[in-house]
Amino acid sequence: MGPGSDHRRTIGARVGQLALGLVVALPLGACDFGILDPQGPVGRGERTILFDSVALMLTIVAPTILATFAFAWWFRASNPKARRLPDWEFSGALELLIWAVPLLTIMFLGGMTWIASFDLDPYKPLPSKTPPLEVQAVSLDWKWLFIYPGQQVASVNQLVLPAGTPVHFSLTSSSVMNAFFVPRLGSMIYTMNGMATQLNLEADRPGVFHGLSSHFSGDGFPGMHFSVRATSPADFAAWVAATRAGAGPVLDGPAYTALARQSSNVAPFAYRAVAPGLFQSILTQQLPPGPGPSGGDVQVSPKSSTGKARG
Repeated sequence: MGPGSDHRRTIGARVGQLALGLVVALPLGACDFGILDPQGPVGRGERTILFDSVALMLTIVAPTILATFAFAWWFRASNPKARRLPDWEFSGALELLIWAVPLLTIMFLGGMTWIASFDLDPYKPLPSKTPPLEVQAVSLDWKWLFIYPGQQVASVNQLVLPAGTPVHFSLTSSSVMNAFFVPRLGSMIYTMNGMATQLNLEADRPGVFHGLSSHFSGDGFPGMHFSVRATSPADFAAWVAATRAGAGPVLDGPAYTALARQSSNVAPFAYRAVAPGLFQSILTQQLPPGPGPSGGDVQVSPKSSTGKARG
C-alpha cells in the first residue's frame, strides 16, 4: 500500500477522534443550556422569541433548500422531460412570489419584536404580589459590586437573591462601559459611567447561576464573572443577618476607592455595612471614577480562606 493509503488512514483516525470527542462532550454540554434553560419569566420570554423566530425563518429557509435540490435534480442534463425557457426574461407572478415571501417574513418578525419590546422592557416591573428587592450593581475593573440598600449590606462577585421575588436592579459603571448578563435569568443590559440603567429579573426557584460581563473592558475582562445564588426567602434573610454580624469590612468612601483599583479574579466577599447614599455618590461621581483599562497595572487578588480579596 502506498503513502496515499497511509494519509487516508491518518485522516480517518482524526475524524474518529473528533467524533468520539463530540460524543463525550455532548452530555457535559447538556448540564447547562444557558439561555435555552431559563429559570425566570424574563428568560422564558426571550427563549420563546428565539424559538418562534427560528421556526418562522425555517418555514422560508427549509423549502428554499429543498427547492434548490429539486430544481437541480429536475433540470439535470440527462432529463429530457425538463422544459427550459432560454429566452424567458420576466414573470410578474414569480416576481410577486419572490418579493412577497420575504416581505411577509419581515412583517411577522417585526411584529414579534414590537410586541416583545414592550412585554420584556427591562424597565418594566415584573407582576408579583411580593414587593421587589432593590439591588444596586456597579461594574468595576474587573469585578462586580452589589449593594443592597434596604438591607445595608454589599457583596463583591456574588449576588444572593430570594427565589420567587422580583429584583429591581439599578446599574452603573465605575469606569468604562460594561454589560451585566445572567444567561439563565435573561436580559443583558449595559452599564455606563455617570448613568444609571434599570433592570427587572426574577428567579423561579433556588439554584446557582452563572453571571458575567458580556462586553470587553480591558486586560482583566476574562476574570470578570460572578455567581448568582437564588435561595429561599428564609435563607436570604439568614444570609443578610450573617453578613451583618460577620467580620467583613464597612463599605464607605475610602473602602470603595480601594475596591475600585484594578484587580482581577477577585474571590467573592461581603461588606457588613454600607454608607448611606453610596450608590448615588458613585453615580454622580462625587466619588472618583475608576482608572479604566489604561490607568494602571492589573492586580490579581489571591483568594484567602475567608473569601476576601487582598490588594
